[in-house]
Amino acid sequence: MRIDNEPKLDYDDVLIRPKRSEAPSRSTIKLERKYRFLNSKTTWSGIPIVASNMDTTGSFEMAAALGPQMMTCIHKHYSNEDLLNFFGSEEHQACAFFTIGIGDGDFAKLREIKEHVPVQYVCVDVANGYTEYFIDRIMRLRQSYPKITIMAGNVATPEMVQELLITGAADIIKVGIGPGSVCTTRMKTGVGYPQLSAIIECADAAHGLKGHVCADGGCRTPGDIVKALAAGADFVMLGGMLAGHDECQAEWIEENGQRVAMKFYGMSSKTAMDKYTGGMKDYRAAEGTDSIILYKGPVSNTLQDICGGVRSACAYVGATSLKDLSKCTTFVRRA
Repeated sequence: MRIDNEPKLDYDDVLIRPKRSEAPSRSTIKLERKYRFLNSKTTWSGIPIVASNMDTTGSFEMAAALGPQMMTCIHKHYSNEDLLNFFGSEEHQACAFFTIGIGDGDFAKLREIKEHVPVQYVCVDVANGYTEYFIDRIMRLRQSYPKITIMAGNVATPEMVQELLITGAADIIKVGIGPGSVCTTRMKTGVGYPQLSAIIECADAAHGLKGHVCADGGCRTPGDIVKALAAGADFVMLGGMLAGHDECQAEWIEENGQRVAMKFYGMSSKTAMDKYTGGMKDYRAAEGTDSIILYKGPVSNTLQDICGGVRSACAYVGATSLKDLSKCTTFVRRA
């Protein structure tokens, strides 16, 4: 046992200090970025917001609304027929990740889809990215499909980021253990890492190897998204912030025939396990909870709010583009 006495920070622990700016208007600030991925040797351009692969937010409708400028991780519970139809459409190839776990069934499903349609982006999603089995499976995926872009996680420390990049396994590392609004991992296990510090440390490790990180979880406001990007995140994944919109695949609560709220739950919750895996196994605990999200209308309204907040933040610190935001940022710790 050891204790790390260095202070570690979450989004609420800091603010960003304003600086003199030469940007004449928020409207001139460029949010689009171009990325070249280390191991797949492919490129992508757009606004680096990603919808989570939760079954409510990782929907085909969400991908259509966010694309082509933003990305969506399609949830893994769609049928093969539905996935073939979606990924077979040219308009969806550059804006959606095919999500899998690390089981043989997941790999077989990807293989079957990829035999018929050109899947370019794959998200390998597990709660615990610290197992040797996880590393082995990502490496196997890379060997099978050298040119696909792989996003893998979740981890929260730079050592695992480095391993996933140095082995040639992944292109984007998903960072976050327990910060999500419907995740209870920290309460059930005591395991986690403050999200802002996790991003800062993991981004530093990844960028030194020309890799990328995606901040996953903990963003509750546009300001949190700004802080994640300012801390060095290349992409920011959103679940709860995108929940409650028309594009969600959800169980809606209605009054007088009108949507008023939706049921939202973590993918490690009892609700999700009852729905997809035949119930919770006797050797584990649920590490997710259920909540109710008020109806928000079309997701375009929230996306405008997010992009407006990011542009305004860039103007406050003197960044003329999103690419320059982290270089212009000084975080101030709250008292």
